Amino acid sequence: MDFSLLKEKAQVIRKDIIAMLHEAGSGHPGGSLSAADILAVLYFHEMKIDPKNPKWEDRDRFVLSKGHAAPVLYAALAEKGFFPKEELMGLRKINAMLQGHPEMKGTPGVEMSTGSLAQGFSSASGMAIAGKIDKKDYRVYTLLGDGELQEGMIWETAMASAHHKLDNLTAILDYNKLQIDGPNAEVMGVDPVTDKFKAFGWQVLEIDGHSFEEIIEAFAKAKATKEKPTMIIANTIKGKGVSFMEGSVDWHGNAPKEEDTRKALQELGGEGND
Repeated sequence: MDFSLLKEKAQVIRKDIIAMLHEAGSGHPGGSLSAADILAVLYFHEMKIDPKNPKWEDRDRFVLSKGHAAPVLYAALAEKGFFPKEELMGLRKINAMLQGHPEMKGTPGVEMSTGSLAQGFSSASGMAIAGKIDKKDYRVYTLLGDGELQEGMIWETAMASAHHKLDNLTAILDYNKLQIDGPNAEVMGVDPVTDKFKAFGWQVLEIDGHSFEEIIEAFAKAKATKEKPTMIIANTIKGKGVSFMEGSVDWHGNAPKEEDTRKALQELGGEGND
């Protein structure tokens, strides 16, 4: 398979993340950049969606449980055509569409208002249960942060999702191993993640979260699995794509200044908001 389109889309998403965060003067670049390849696959290869009909009853659903990474979702939605790309430059501004965390009532394509960690995961599980009850064949995808696993609701949802045999639910863990206060292992260790989700009754797949081939293959395995939900542990690099942001906790919640933005966009191949 030719991955050139996905690579191009991921690069555009990353450029738009940098540009909109610089314009906003606040936000979360690190965990947005680490998830760009995953969202490129979801929105440009995997999900059954229609930007012209965002409330289509049979659409696949995506919930960004780590809601602070809203820029990666907004960039993907705009690139897919859910709303004009000009809206990206209104991020976090008064009376603009795009709030600092996803808001479902005012933003086409946003399935759930998120930001309180772990609540998006439980909402996605509820959507998957609804799909089963309504005998619909749509799938539900949700992206979690690894620091988010420290929330108790994560494990309640993991237990409930396995109990209800939600084979229409695929969770992806953006496993970049850093959170706002430092390395997960130092703040509160979350390992062994694979063993924990397996113990809760999930199928668990571990991949390189920056390999389009591995991401696509994992989604295919999730679709083929019956009577249990799937957790994809995507090993990623925080700040992926911008050399001075990669693997640095300093860029968890700091927007790039003028010189940082110039350097980042130069590395990514041009201006954002293409």
